Amino acid sequence: MKTYKLVGIGNAIVDVIAHTSDEFLSEKGIEKGIMQLVEQDRAEDLYDAMRNRTQAAGGSVANTLAGVGALGLKTAFIGRVNDDDLGRFYAKTSQDEGCDFVNPPISGGELPTSRSMIFVSPDGERSMNTYLGISAELGPDDVDEAIGADAEIVYLEGYLFDKDKGKDAFVKLARACRAAGGKAGIAISDPFCVERHRDDFLNLIENELDYVIGNDAEILALFEEENLDVALNKTANICPLVICTRGEQGVSIIQDGTRFDVGVTPVKVVDATGAGDQFAAGFLYGLIQGHSIETCARMGGISAGEVISHVGPRPQTDIMDLFKQNGLM
Repeated sequence: MKTYKLVGIGNAIVDVIAHTSDEFLSEKGIEKGIMQLVEQDRAEDLYDAMRNRTQAAGGSVANTLAGVGALGLKTAFIGRVNDDDLGRFYAKTSQDEGCDFVNPPISGGELPTSRSMIFVSPDGERSMNTYLGISAELGPDDVDEAIGADAEIVYLEGYLFDKDKGKDAFVKLARACRAAGGKAGIAISDPFCVERHRDDFLNLIENELDYVIGNDAEILALFEEENLDVALNKTANICPLVICTRGEQGVSIIQDGTRFDVGVTPVKVVDATGAGDQFAAGFLYGLIQGHSIETCARMGGISAGEVISHVGPRPQTDIMDLFKQNGLM
């Protein structure tokens, strides 16, 4: 019996969220609907400009781990924070929420803990401006292979691909998990990230992973395709399980050559932050528990639907109750 059902590796980022207007985005030169990396001075300027902000431990894979943990499964997070106020807040929040934060805050580090300023538009779209800080320095030395071997599934965050040491950390964790009989997969994270590191993404997916999760734009970017069906098939040719979220059109999945298309119930979007992260949480929960692919997809859709109905990237409702209400448990 392994200690952890799911171990994630990714950026440990404190999310700072505020609602704003499209005019504000234009004034500040913020590109709507994507994640932009910013330097420390820009981060401080945007932080000071936010009004009625809320703060929470975040990061894409960390949000997924929180969702899986809320469903009762044991999780752990491999991430890097400084021993500053935000870093201690992050580590404590993770532990308090039931996710083991296995790397202690680093004393004396020159780079501060990462933070992301998330501006939510009236239409629910989120524009993220992320200062990576110390997270960007995560590398293989931060990965304890014993943690990977003690996990049923590991989940990697594509955003970390922007440095070679992050890629090396991924491979080390994935190999430790798979050598011990577990499965490894990745959240593609962002089409622009794919464009910067396409060959490395494809090499990792084909040679080191068992599953890949991405939205339609990310799957299209992998092979520079314009036709989603073609892109899905190409990805499925190099990976046993491909999960593609398509917004209101639901989710398309190819497992060992068999395709599944599962719809979702439309939900009014209040804040799209964390939608993909919580889809992954619901889907991976179902996968870990041995449910059918269709049920996994429905669990993912319900989890995503809950999180976009309120501000913030993590569930505020008992997701297990929602599963039961929808006849999934």
